[in-house]
Amino acid sequence: MGISVDFSVILAYAFGLLLLYIVGWLLVMPLKFILRLLYNGIIGGLMLWVLNLVGGFFNVGVAINPITALIAGFLGIPGVLLLLVLQYIL
Repeated sequence: MGISVDFSVILAYAFGLLLLYIVGWLLVMPLKFILRLLYNGIIGGLMLWVLNLVGGFFNVGVAINPITALIAGFLGIPGVLLLLVLQYIL
């Protein structure tokens, strides 16, 4: 009563595990990307708001419009700093 497993069954099992790993990886990567964009968007929007709130006392500010919101949303804190520098260079 020996247990015999063909090599093709082992190979099919390994291929199935590899395929399952690849599908799982493809589903997780976009989720991480979306969460990172959401996080950057929230932080960038808050930083624009704080900059305009505190900067109002020092006559420093960046207008909030769709372009500045997109830059701050995609880049986060560096985007807000970039907008501030560009505001006073240009």
